[in-house]
Amino acid sequence: MKRLTLLRHAKSDWDDPVARDFDRPLNRRGEKAALLMGQFAARRKMRFDLLVASPAVRVVQTLDTFFSGYGETLDAHWDRRIYLASSATLLDVVRDLPDSAQSVLMAGHNPGFEELILDLVPDDGANPLREDVEVKFPTASLAVMDLAIESWTQIAINAATIASFTRPRDLDPALGPGSR
Repeated sequence: MKRLTLLRHAKSDWDDPVARDFDRPLNRRGEKAALLMGQFAARRKMRFDLLVASPAVRVVQTLDTFFSGYGETLDAHWDRRIYLASSATLLDVVRDLPDSAQSVLMAGHNPGFEELILDLVPDDGANPLREDVEVKFPTASLAVMDLAIESWTQIAINAATIASFTRPRDLDPALGPGSR
């Protein structure tokens, strides 16, 4: 059994005049959400054997803040393929994970993360969390999926179940849509 946890980067600052999208930082609301999600992960005793992440500035900052709330840090394996990747590319990243890792945290971007979840979890009406993801996978959200596989190379479409899906607004309504 393998566990894949996806952490979408927190809300970024569109008002910051950076030259490249890759360099866009978090805004204050994003920092608050990332810290809250890290605290949530610590309370839930979530454990990760490996962290693989996009090297985009907003992901790096999300992880720094997330781990401040989590109370410990993991060394990231930066993988540029995750930056704005499609579901197909993200599947390739997952297939390249070492089998020694049972529980992996992947940090990155939408729409790829949402597409990956929708590809991995069957659309059979059995899991309302999949439907929630289908509506929206907001910034700083955490989705935990379980896969009945022994090797990451065995990952396949419709082969996962969602164990949990948590949005920042689930923990603090002030972080919901329309709030600043």
